[in-house]
Amino acid sequence: MPVVEAVTEVPVPPELAFAVSQTLAPVRYRWDPFVREQYLTDGATRPGRGVRTVTRSRHGLVMVSEYVSFAPPSHVGMKMVRGPWFFEMFAGGWRFAPAGVPGRTVVTWRYSFRCRPALLRPVADRVGRWLLGRDIRRRIAGYAAGCADPVVLAAARQALTDGDHRRS
Repeated sequence: MPVVEAVTEVPVPPELAFAVSQTLAPVRYRWDPFVREQYLTDGATRPGRGVRTVTRSRHGLVMVSEYVSFAPPSHVGMKMVRGPWFFEMFAGGWRFAPAGVPGRTVVTWRYSFRCRPALLRPVADRVGRWLLGRDIRRRIAGYAAGCADPVVLAAARQALTDGDHRRS
């Protein structure tokens, strides 16, 4: 199964790094170049295990995903419930680890996927690695910039104060 991954180090502690990764619209749009529209479903007001999101990408593709893990400040994982026809399976996750310097965090963002139809999988997986690899690198660069953006940081701090990022 193909996997693409991007890693960065940000100048904020893990709790805040996690909170930035889970910002919602409109703050999310300040740092995430991939997302054109994103919202929680079924009346949910904050991310958490079992919560579903709808995401429309800059490519116009729509995916419904569900949080399968939500463990602040260390990790979060999601799986595709419904999405583009060419994905048989798609999942993504974040990991947050203290860096060697206090107040800094090493952030890893990973996608795993399987393309269909099976007959075209060898070629489709290579194309997927290239395209998703490019997107995840752009997204993590945007995320790192968000970790230095006062508006994004203020929203993430507010979410922490409001208790929006407790273990679910």
